[in-house]
Amino acid sequence: MGTVVVGYVPKPEGEAALAAGINEAKLRGSKLVVVNSHRGGQEYDGSAARAAEDDMAAIQKRLEEAGVEHDVRQLVRGFEPAEDLISIAEANGAELLVIGLRRRSPVGKLILGSNAQRVLLDAPCPVLAVKAQ
Repeated sequence: MGTVVVGYVPKPEGEAALAAGINEAKLRGSKLVVVNSHRGGQEYDGSAARAAEDDMAAIQKRLEEAGVEHDVRQLVRGFEPAEDLISIAEANGAELLVIGLRRRSPVGKLILGSNAQRVLLDAPCPVLAVKAQ
């Protein structure tokens, strides 16, 4: 059985990535690994941690209802989200990595987003990048 890894953030682009990841896992008969990565730091206090735990509990329930074999990982290790996604994709022999992209200003389009760009360039497998509706 293969693995599909999804980078999740509690925003429209994260929801789009999760929906696409569920669809891909079903189509492929693969396990789905959902990763929510935070660098931590001062802005990641107790209330942020509780909110993240609540978000991930809702994701867990959604995946159970979808009937997809899954693993949900919440990481607060001081790494960039791209590093976490790439390392988890490598460790799981992922066949696909799914990320969400958001619209950017004209200047922002020049740099795409450092995490998205790093994932696209360094992932050990194909990357599906989806937009929020």
